[in-house]
Amino acid sequence: MTGPETTGGALLPDGGSEPAAGPATQGSAVSGAPAGPASASAAEPGSVLWFPEPPSKPARLLPPLALAYIGDAVFEVAVRQHVIARPNLRPHHLHRLSTKYVSAKAQAGLLALLEPQLTEDEKDVVRQGRNAKSGTIPKNANVQDYRHATAFESLIGYLYYTGEHDRLRSLIAHGFELYEQ
Repeated sequence: MTGPETTGGALLPDGGSEPAAGPATQGSAVSGAPAGPASASAAEPGSVLWFPEPPSKPARLLPPLALAYIGDAVFEVAVRQHVIARPNLRPHHLHRLSTKYVSAKAQAGLLALLEPQLTEDEKDVVRQGRNAKSGTIPKNANVQDYRHATAFESLIGYLYYTGEHDRLRSLIAHGFELYEQ
């Protein structure tokens, strides 16, 4: 048997397939190309999700806090992959490095650095995420940073669910680059 099922390529909703990732990107957390088919019935047309469970609604109709929920997980994987690419792989060191990126203050900072590069649609998602009322009080952050972090996570979730994985990777990589300067 040949085709995307056996070569690792992702089956697209239109019946075509996305080429399998090469050895350098196979299994890459932010590659956006999972091994095997993924349904995109509620995700945007042509988008390929990491797992076969699409959201219940198109990304534009999901509540900002739902986008932030998945965005938090996607960003966490991106951060973990970023810190594992460094030379010191001791668990405590990895955890310490990761927390520098995933705190509300860090995510608010990343958003501030990336905001000038966002499209109008992305800025709209950020605005909705920032204004969403989560009902929880942040323990280790001020309310403003917490809201901006939620906005950042909403943007990540939106880009993931709309299938804009190249844009997602680009923004995260550029954000890491700017944040580390």
